[in-house]
Amino acid sequence: MSLSVALQVAQSALSTRQKETAVLSRNITNATQEGYTRKTALVSTLHSSDGSGGGVYISSISRATDQALFSSLVSSTSVGERSEAYLDGLTQLSATIGDTDQDISPAAVLGELESALQAYGAMPSDSVLAGQVLTAAQNMASTLNDASSAVQAEREAADAEIAQSVETINEQLAIIEELNDEIVRGTELGSDVTDAMDARDQAVLALSAEIGIKTQTRENNDLIITTESGVMMFETTARSVTFEQTDTYSASTIGNSVRVDGVPVAGPDSRMEISNGRIAGLVAVRDEAAVTYQNQLDEMARGLITAFQESGNAGIFSYSGGPAIPASGTLVSGLAADIEVNSAIDTDHLDLIRDGITVDYNPDDYASYGDRIQDLLGNLDQSMTFDLETGVDTTATLSDFAASSVSWLEAARQNANNTAENQSITLNRVTESFSNATGVNIDEEMQSMLEIERSYTATAKLISTIDEMLDQLLEIAG
Repeated sequence: MSLSVALQVAQSALSTRQKETAVLSRNITNATQEGYTRKTALVSTLHSSDGSGGGVYISSISRATDQALFSSLVSSTSVGERSEAYLDGLTQLSATIGDTDQDISPAAVLGELESALQAYGAMPSDSVLAGQVLTAAQNMASTLNDASSAVQAEREAADAEIAQSVETINEQLAIIEELNDEIVRGTELGSDVTDAMDARDQAVLALSAEIGIKTQTRENNDLIITTESGVMMFETTARSVTFEQTDTYSASTIGNSVRVDGVPVAGPDSRMEISNGRIAGLVAVRDEAAVTYQNQLDEMARGLITAFQESGNAGIFSYSGGPAIPASGTLVSGLAADIEVNSAIDTDHLDLIRDGITVDYNPDDYASYGDRIQDLLGNLDQSMTFDLETGVDTTATLSDFAASSVSWLEAARQNANNTAENQSITLNRVTESFSNATGVNIDEEMQSMLEIERSYTATAKLISTIDEMLDQLLEIAG
């Protein structure tokens, strides 16, 4: 090998080591940046016209990646966010409504009403005890009214969060489209697109938190994204994700669906339904959990109106559909928000509790008449038939049904909590595995830096030696 060729090889090696050092410095600088993957300079050999080696150069910059782990991370993120959103919704319902031991619980207030009736039944002539029954009945009606309002408020909140989630999805799809264009063009030109690919992966993860997705990479690192159910979300360009928010909810309100490229994927008319992502959890709260609990509240209200009826007409408890009582075992949507104490009963007419409103049970006006009160207590102790849409026992006393309702909500919340905890553990493990496979290890980078430094020193010494040899040749020649 001639000295000129040796010098060329040494110079290329020196330049290559400098670029490798720059890549290592880049890794170390960004080691703690979320989503950054380890970069590696790929070294190739230069060849002269006769095919012999003529030095080295950086042919490309690659990044550490593990597609299987990344796909698992995307999936785990979607499942975890769905679980968290569903748990949050159930927790809000539980916190607002309470349990059987709290005064705000329908079951607890019903117990207070029964106690007041029992006390009044023992002394039917006591107007103070009659007033306590009226107060307990008013509390019962307002508790159901408030609980119904709380349920619908939670549905409204879930609906608003769905709208925010859809906005986030469209924002991330726009980011992905811009980055994907940059990556495809850069790959075709042989440019370093590794940072853009890191950024695109982060956008994909952010997208997966909102909606369950699947990804596929084509030639030139071109990305395709579909929902987990197969609806196209991104191919060269982002598809539109739409949702029409409903501002006010009642028990009969049906929320709108989330649509991807016009196809409903979450909501009442979904043809290709998603099961994961934050949107899936919010829709489950809005359309399933909250609706089921509302049905239970409505059936409690119907049970009260039925138990306190007077020969087929509404008695102490009434509603806008009165005076006829609701049909047995049939759900009346929104009845919990509609139930009220009969306007005929007030502090000046407390005796109507004892004697009847539409039916005169005490025609002789006996102050000690207690048969009607005992009949009401008996009605509360009788089994009723409740609608199947309540999700709990359909045959029970009103008290047992109210207690089962609270138990159902708490059981649902506890199950959601267990699921969310398990998914959190899974996500943490997958995240750690992905980070170990693709992240930057400072110790390894520093070790590589020392190796490059030694190589750089040896190359520099080689150049110095060649320079000395050329000087000696020049002296001999001249």
